[in-house]
Amino acid sequence: MNRITQLFETRRMGILSVYFTAGYPEPDNTQAVLEALQHGGVDMAEIGIPFSDPMADGPVIQRAAMQALRNGMSLRRLFGQLKDIRRTVQMPLLLMGYLNPVMQYGFDAFCRSCADVGIDGMIIPDLPFADYMADCRTTAVRYGLKVIMLITPETSDERIRLIDGHTDGFIYLVSSAATTGAQHAFDDDRLAYFRRIDRMNLRNPRLIGFGISNRATFDAAVANASGAIVGSKFVQLLGETASPAEAVTLLKKKLMING
Repeated sequence: MNRITQLFETRRMGILSVYFTAGYPEPDNTQAVLEALQHGGVDMAEIGIPFSDPMADGPVIQRAAMQALRNGMSLRRLFGQLKDIRRTVQMPLLLMGYLNPVMQYGFDAFCRSCADVGIDGMIIPDLPFADYMADCRTTAVRYGLKVIMLITPETSDERIRLIDGHTDGFIYLVSSAATTGAQHAFDDDRLAYFRRIDRMNLRNPRLIGFGISNRATFDAAVANASGAIVGSKFVQLLGETASPAEAVTLLKKKLMING
């Protein structure tokens, strides 16, 4: 069974998924970051593929992506770093990145490499849903991979129903139409949006991302979905601390998660 499916069958609430940019701050720390996240009790990890034009990302992840590219990170290098990852890391793993490097690698080859190293799914924010249905879905299913789609406050109910009916794993509920980045709290409009999606009774579980950085935003996410995705705050902490383990410890303190 796909590990993403297994996670959501086992737990429906309080899930924490953490994003980091591969190759940042050090070029070869991917395994160390993943092991630190697992040891720290994180439920799932999203490994960012650095790209030179990360249009949906805020300044923290943009800077991390630029540094990772300067460090020599590429998809081929990343797959090399991940080839033995399942010897030590059991939690679900996704690759998250933009369509350009994936298509340069070749979508079939990308899916095959993902399956070979034990990746469970992918998030490609700029993959149009129509292109996913026409060109990508069959290939991803053949390799046992989940393609996670994003929805925003501007996504119509009709499109949300379409995504819910033709994907599985989970739906990435973007907290706002802005770029990624930490927020102190979600305003009434964001909370109303979360509640509106909850009332739709979707088939897929949901994780809320963009802006999760402290206890208030984490609690709001887990109260309105199956859990939260943290990105910019963890990437920031990776750049400020001496080790991935220290960054995970500080993140849990920021979110006020025990254990």
